[in-house]
Amino acid sequence: MLQNRVDPYGNLIKSPARGTFMGNRGLLHNEKQEIRRLFKLTAWITCVLEFKDRKRPVMAPGQYTELFFLDEPTSFAAGHRPCFECRRAEATAFKTFWLKGNPEYGFNAKTPIKAIDDILQQERIDQNNKKVTFLEYPDALPDGTFIIFKNEPYLIRNGMMYLWSVEGYGIAKLLPKEKLSVLTPKSVVKTFRTGYLPSFIE
Repeated sequence: MLQNRVDPYGNLIKSPARGTFMGNRGLLHNEKQEIRRLFKLTAWITCVLEFKDRKRPVMAPGQYTELFFLDEPTSFAAGHRPCFECRRAEATAFKTFWLKGNPEYGFNAKTPIKAIDDILQQERIDQNNKKVTFLEYPDALPDGTFIIFKNEPYLIRNGMMYLWSVEGYGIAKLLPKEKLSVLTPKSVVKTFRTGYLPSFIE
């Protein structure tokens, strides 16, 4: 079993579940298919599972490490964003709504996506590769955002929250009233608020 499934914290874990999206952060594994680093690139992307009939062995020597996500909200919480090659429409929409939701950076449509990736890198992990979070009231957060409640990751959707697991989500629960740690990067939360709707697993 390979260590290539991603949880909402951005950790790489082992699971037989394949997920509904793929992604990568560059070459993370060695010739024995063992994970040796958390990331190599600052462009952490989310891809479709199939694209133009391309076939490739998973974790091939010297090639990027294929990562898998339960759904797109999970990938966003981990710090990924849509790929401009296999998900151009979603990537373009993400950039548009990101610019609208984060005007404080002074970016515009001509700003390269690398500039946004650099912001995401600051929001996803710190200098010690630890997950960066911030505090917010759950009822102030948009659909698709992940929070931590009682040391567990929960997805917010339709005014309720759902416990994440590698196989799927638990039953709907009421949102707590106190401020909680938010796993989804702050600029991505603002992107959701301005109109980007991530793809949920049903």
